[in-house]
Amino acid sequence: MESVSNVDKLESIKSFQSTIRKLEKTLATMTQKGANTALVKKRLKASYIGLAMLENVWNQRLHHYTLEDLAEARNVLTGLFPSIENSYAKLKAGSPQKTLLERRIKALDLAVQAIDDLSNGIAK
Repeated sequence: MESVSNVDKLESIKSFQSTIRKLEKTLATMTQKGANTALVKKRLKASYIGLAMLENVWNQRLHHYTLEDLAEARNVLTGLFPSIENSYAKLKAGSPQKTLLERRIKALDLAVQAIDDLSNGIAK
């Protein structure tokens, strides 16, 4: 994985934690309303895995995810890029939302790199 500053590490971890909190609230609301929660559950699991991979690489925290879990999470996380980048393009420069999305994109990118690095390391 590329060299990452401590600020970027902290912001990436906080970004994933924020995403997880939002997805957990969304899941609770959708469950209460009886809505289909499959997509939210998939994104939540992928976010947990993304956070775990960053903490594994940067803080040497162990994880319990399989290669199959990693592959699925990678697909879900990379699938988020187009919609986030589309939203990002519509925002004004310097806006708080644009900054938040910059951090989210960076966090997702780093998590995908960590998954790739770990998957390649395990496969060797």
